[in-house]
Amino acid sequence: MGHQVNPKDALSKPSSIGSSVIPIINKLQDIFAPINGGGELHSRVQLPQVAVVGSQSSGKSSVLEALVGRDFLPRGCDICTRRPLVLQLENQPAEEREWGEFRHLPGKRFYDFSQIRREIQAETEREVGYNKGVSDKQIRLKISSSKVLNITLVDLPGITKVPVGDQPSDIEARIRKMIMAYIEQEACIILAVSPANSDLATSDALQMAKEADPTGSRTIGVITKLDIMDRGTNARNFLLGNVVPLRLGYVGVVNRSQEMMGLLISCLFEMGLDDGIGLLEEIGNEKGLVM
Repeated sequence: MGHQVNPKDALSKPSSIGSSVIPIINKLQDIFAPINGGGELHSRVQLPQVAVVGSQSSGKSSVLEALVGRDFLPRGCDICTRRPLVLQLENQPAEEREWGEFRHLPGKRFYDFSQIRREIQAETEREVGYNKGVSDKQIRLKISSSKVLNITLVDLPGITKVPVGDQPSDIEARIRKMIMAYIEQEACIILAVSPANSDLATSDALQMAKEADPTGSRTIGVITKLDIMDRGTNARNFLLGNVVPLRLGYVGVVNRSQEMMGLLISCLFEMGLDDGIGLLEEIGNEKGLVM
């Protein structure tokens, strides 16, 4: 007779291999970081990770913040990500408070995520100055929370065409080379981010992803800014892959703007929590969104 499995025992086991393997990968990345510095040797040590790629102001940072559930990345109308940010998310079910810790500040935990944003900005400026300079030297940040998945993400500088500030004349070529050093690795999953209010056929992110991953076996398309498309248009053909087919398909994301978040919070206070949440759910159902 076969051994009878207790359902409670089955539920108590890890739900995925990532729960045990990814923390080990994170430790290996920390070990190799001082050796390669995120520079030329980076491509020699290939560890699993997810790279977020897109043009400047495509909504990359908002995608990362959606995965964390917190606003913690620098924002602005100019280039915001000026150094690769390696983000190690660590799920800790028993953790009462979410916290972040930078590798360059070991032992110092940040519980205020606005301070994490300021430290990212300060550490960027310490390395590349205040005038739009870009570097391939990584910033490494671990976030521990009961609300995140065990995963390692890399936020890469946005692809830019025209040099500004202290950027060299070949800034586009340099950023493309930096991005390719990550996404050419076979162990890297590519999140190719493109805004819905632009022509997907000319997307820099999809073009680079196709170059690094010709078979499309590790590229996922992300369509952002669905909420600001021109009236009377939609992203149906983008999401269905009718414009640029992708083997793994596309995911649509509605980015949160600070203005919209402030408006929603004001509505909740004015209407009362229950009525406010009811209104948001009604809007979400009407728009086909999951609230």
